Amino acid sequence: MSHNTPLSPRPLHHLSDVQRRVLTTRQLREHGVTASVAAERCRAGGPWQQILPGVHLLHPGPPTSEERLLAALLYTASRGQGADGGAPGDRGPRDGAMITGLAALALHHFSSAPPLASLDHVDVLVPRARRLRATDFVRFVRAGTLPGAQYLAGVPTAPVARALADAVARLTDAALVRGLLTESVRHGHCEAAAVVAELSAARLLSRPHVVDAVDALLAEGRSIAEGRLYDLVRGHHLPEPLWNVELRLPGGPALGGVDAYWREQAVAVEIDARAPRQDQDAWHGGSGRSREHLERLGITVVRVTPRKLRESLAEQAAVVRTALIAAADRAPASYVVVLPR
Repeated sequence: MSHNTPLSPRPLHHLSDVQRRVLTTRQLREHGVTASVAAERCRAGGPWQQILPGVHLLHPGPPTSEERLLAALLYTASRGQGADGGAPGDRGPRDGAMITGLAALALHHFSSAPPLASLDHVDVLVPRARRLRATDFVRFVRAGTLPGAQYLAGVPTAPVARALADAVARLTDAALVRGLLTESVRHGHCEAAAVVAELSAARLLSRPHVVDAVDALLAEGRSIAEGRLYDLVRGHHLPEPLWNVELRLPGGPALGGVDAYWREQAVAVEIDARAPRQDQDAWHGGSGRSREHLERLGITVVRVTPRKLRESLAEQAAVVRTALIAAADRAPASYVVVLPR
């Protein structure tokens, strides 16, 4: 029997092409191939090879990138408690494992990530309780709570922000870290705040090269958000505001900066780019207090997030328009001095 001969008794038509080429010892047994037969075929010069412990590649020659990813997931599923050793099948391994790190970023089509074929290791995100040992090209990243996987090319893959944190944790190349973080926002993969939250949770913000990359990331994220705010105003035919200004009481202290201000209507828009896990008390002591002060002076402050500007621009435009219209029914706001920021 050659490596192209169909296995029996269980047919393979329910599997994808790559799943027919990468099978575990248990799957081979279910198809009528004993361990001794599999070992014979995996000998040097044979038609098969053992790509990982308990995982077989049913052809000679190097595995494709897709086969390596599947093999990593099959190896993960075949180890530890409750594993059935089955193929990811319809929706991936039953234990929730997923590809993360640089391999995941390659699946997300990051141009700054190395191609899958060039990676020496494939990182797999698993529950912290799983007892697994790294082997060959497979490494494990453990998490107390797994994020929801995204299926890219049929492969369960960590969301971008989590994959970035897992990749950055192993990287020392400052230029690569900066390129990955900046691309995540520039190409719309995710918001800067989500990335910062994951990096903070992974305790990576104490590394100098990561801090520098985060500064560039936040600057990129704010620049993109400001551009979308311009689109909101001009694309939805709102009155032109004063852009990026600081408000002060006459002869008094600064009240804080805003991203757009309609002087006649006393309406301000502020882009809220805080990370989701940022300390709320600290915010109330800074930006939150400034906003409350402005509102006590009769100035309406509309807060928008980069995510809302990206996903619901028309809805945010309606909110701003409503605030501008409602100004006619409010008592006049206190006079404030407007200065360029």
